Amino acid sequence: MGKHMRCVICDYVYDESIGDQENGVAPGTKWEDVPEDWVCPLCYVGKDHFEEI
Repeated sequence: MGKHMRCVICDYVYDESIGDQENGVAPGTKWEDVPEDWVCPLCYVGKDHFEEI
């Protein structure tokens, strides 16, 4: 079971086990391996606006 990271702006949750395939992040991609230029698919803020839950 992977880490879950929540966007503090819109509450989108990035789940490492699911990834974000629509935006090029494969299932199983660890949060630290998500590209730095990736943005929240709902509100478009960067990784610095996410916290672990």
